[in-house]
Amino acid sequence: MCLSVPMQVEAWVGDGEIAWVVRGERREQANMLLVGAQPVGTWVLVALGFAKEVLDEEGLALTEEALAALAATLDGDYHPDAWFRDLPSARDAA
Repeated sequence: MCLSVPMQVEAWVGDGEIAWVVRGERREQANMLLVGAQPVGTWVLVALGFAKEVLDEEGLALTEEALAALAATLDGDYHPDAWFRDLPSARDAA
């Protein structure tokens, strides 16, 4: 399984196909071929060294919420009613 992580474009390397991207203390290079050249400051989803999608503010917020829910679950502190409020619950569908 591959997990895409939001990272922010920090700077460009050379010809514009590779960018430095950051998330907290993590800094790496990402191939931007799939999303094209993006301005510094743009948030993109990165997986396996490739930027796969450009994130707007709403997409970034939803992705960060999903990552927080994953972290809470791994810590044994997951509360279903506290996460993914944008999704209908099974009890709402009944």
